[in-house]
Amino acid sequence: MVLTSSPPKLYRYLLLSTRSPRGEASDPVSRFHLGNGARLENIHTQADISDNGLDNAWVCMVNYQYVVRDIEKNHEAYVNGDEVIALSALQGLLK
Repeated sequence: MVLTSSPPKLYRYLLLSTRSPRGEASDPVSRFHLGNGARLENIHTQADISDNGLDNAWVCMVNYQYVVRDIEKNHEAYVNGDEVIALSALQGLLK
C-alpha cells in the first residue's frame, strides 16, 4: 500500500455516499456518529494496518466532530436522507 496525504476517493465515497437498503450509512461506526449529529471531520489512511484494521476498517480511521449548535441540524439532514455532513474540504474532494 502507498501512503498518501489525502484520503483516496474510494474512502470518501464509501463514507459520504454509500447507504444501506434502509438508507443509513453502510459503516456501523459512521451510522452511530452521523445518526447522533456529528460531522465527518477527517479520514486518516494507513492508520490501522493490523489484521483487524485490514479486516474491518479499510486500514483507515475517521474523526467525527460534534458541534453543539449543529447537532440537531446534522441529525435531521442525515435521518431524512439528505446528506452526510462532512467538513467542506472532504465534500469537495469527492468531486
